[in-house]
Amino acid sequence: METASASITALPFVRVADAVTGARTLEELVRPLLEVLEALTGMESTYLTSVDADAGVQHVLFARNTQTLLIPEQLTVPWSDTLCRRALDEECAYTDDVPSRWGDSDAARALGIHTYVSTPVKLEDGSLYGTLCAASARQLPLPDDAQRALLMFSRLIGQQLERERLVDRLQEANAALAASALVDTVTGLPNRRALMAEMTRRIAHCQRQHEALVVAFIDLDGFKAINDRHGHEAGDRFLAAIGRTLQGALRADDFAARLGGDEFVVVGTVAHVEGPGSIEAFRERLAASTRRRFDLGTVIVDYEGASVGAVVAADDQPDPDTLIARADAAMYAVKRSRKMRDRAIA
Repeated sequence: METASASITALPFVRVADAVTGARTLEELVRPLLEVLEALTGMESTYLTSVDADAGVQHVLFARNTQTLLIPEQLTVPWSDTLCRRALDEECAYTDDVPSRWGDSDAARALGIHTYVSTPVKLEDGSLYGTLCAASARQLPLPDDAQRALLMFSRLIGQQLERERLVDRLQEANAALAASALVDTVTGLPNRRALMAEMTRRIAHCQRQHEALVVAFIDLDGFKAINDRHGHEAGDRFLAAIGRTLQGALRADDFAARLGGDEFVVVGTVAHVEGPGSIEAFRERLAASTRRRFDLGTVIVDYEGASVGAVVAADDQPDPDTLIARADAAMYAVKRSRKMRDRAIA
């Protein structure tokens, strides 16, 4: 038959098992552990701290207070004055006479701590995260089970911290992958996928707000000659420079993307009351921004400008592909006009 003392010892560790298997966050793990630690030690305050050695402070993250001694959560104290720092430096994990051993601690004196026990909480790389502690205003012995529990709990907390850090790193990596999937690596502009999503959103927005969506298709005349004459690296630098130039020519609500190759698209919105002149101004602003000298590091290119065609969405609110095709056709009309002009001049 199970003895009463064995039942008392076993019961808290059932709580530990439940906490470990059910905890999704550090707090969900630590709260039950503090309760178990209080049951094993008989001390009225159990708490977990973090240590910021660079800032020289210690923070009480989570605390359980059951009697007169109160260790408040969010308490911040100078690290140099804490019992935890003294315990680590002197390798003294437990004392039942804090006033005699560490009477110079203002924090311990202010809180009225008489019995104190702690163990460091370390991360996988061995660095100090904080401490797991129990304290009492009374003089109390430390059961063997309590000392073993402190060590076990500190390891469990360290493992939970590593799990949470791993999850954070994975989430950051996923976010970075998601972002990179929408960005053109050469120019840093949004790519075709991002453009299609943005145009779909804007078509719906313009329909609700009774605005018109303007789409400009930009083709870099002479890009193949730049690539062939100066090499692909210079060609990529030219594409990147065009991307920066277009970004500088955008209005606050415009959106520029690289469609692929030497083709770019810029979308914007205008009020329905604005006439064709505003569309032409939109097109010419983008075209003019590309007519300039580009310093590509190894070569300087005096560029005569891209061919730019612009269209406005009709009342039937076409899909993004249809709008881009219309803008592409408008761009080719501009390209043909430029060729005819160049032949006439020649």
